[in-house]
Amino acid sequence: MPEFAALAEVVRSGFAESVHYGSAVGLTPDGRAEVALGPVDAPVLPRSSAKPFQALACLVTGAALPGARLAIAAGSHTGEDFHVRMVAELLEEYGLGLDALRCPEDWPEDESTRQRLIREGLAKTRERMNCSGKHAAMLAASVANGWDVASYLDQDHPLQRQVRAAVEELSGEKAAAVAVDGCGAPLFGLSLTGLARAVQALVLATPGSAPRQVADAMRKHPEYVGGTGHQNTELMRALPGAVVKGGAEGVLVAALESGHTAAVKVIDGSPRATTAIALSVLRRMGCDVSGADAFSVVQVLGGGVPVGEIHAL
Repeated sequence: MPEFAALAEVVRSGFAESVHYGSAVGLTPDGRAEVALGPVDAPVLPRSSAKPFQALACLVTGAALPGARLAIAAGSHTGEDFHVRMVAELLEEYGLGLDALRCPEDWPEDESTRQRLIREGLAKTRERMNCSGKHAAMLAASVANGWDVASYLDQDHPLQRQVRAAVEELSGEKAAAVAVDGCGAPLFGLSLTGLARAVQALVLATPGSAPRQVADAMRKHPEYVGGTGHQNTELMRALPGAVVKGGAEGVLVAALESGHTAAVKVIDGSPRATTAIALSVLRRMGCDVSGADAFSVVQVLGGGVPVGEIHAL
């Protein structure tokens, strides 16, 4: 078992209750790892932090993804009505309906939308699932190239081979593992350093290039990367020019406009401290992230009122 670093501490009423262990890496704009905590070169599954690379593959293979469409392809939306409308419009443009989606049926992550749908007696649907924007883009790319639509999630599908190529090119690594993500799409493992390097490459790409278009779309339309109140969305608004993308099981990557990049993997899978940890890594590299001070700690509640905090170590 690798020796993971203590990354964040949970303090309740002055008592250190829990510690989150894992790995964190901070890259300078020239790609040097100035901060390296835990086994940062060991393989991880990036989960939804890989969506920008999947969106890039859809873009370069010919899917029409201007502006907010590219952002939702690279995002994990909260299932609000405006997200669903964009997914439906993209599919319709390529002659497909919502039934073409192969992501699981789910409730929207946005609580008010979810409660409204339940009150209306509606059920889970594929388009409300947080990955439906990515799936719609994959379907669009498949139609654009005349590739089989029904098998677009097979790891040997031409689109998924393009995704793998994008991940390997941007990270500078060969895929360390191939898995199936929660939404059913192939998932290519890479080191935490490789994940940071890949997102950094999007931010520092030549203006107008396909990788830069992905970064610019996410920065211009953060509400499609997450949604109302979503931490990725709000952090990008607090740090103009940043690209932030979290993933399941405690993964998060944040790249500033300067190219300074932090990537985090919490080994217990909890995401509750990942933003605070990433900001701490960026501060250790001398970055000014004061606009995001509100995200540096997470309140611990007792009886509904704050009695402590979760903070990076």
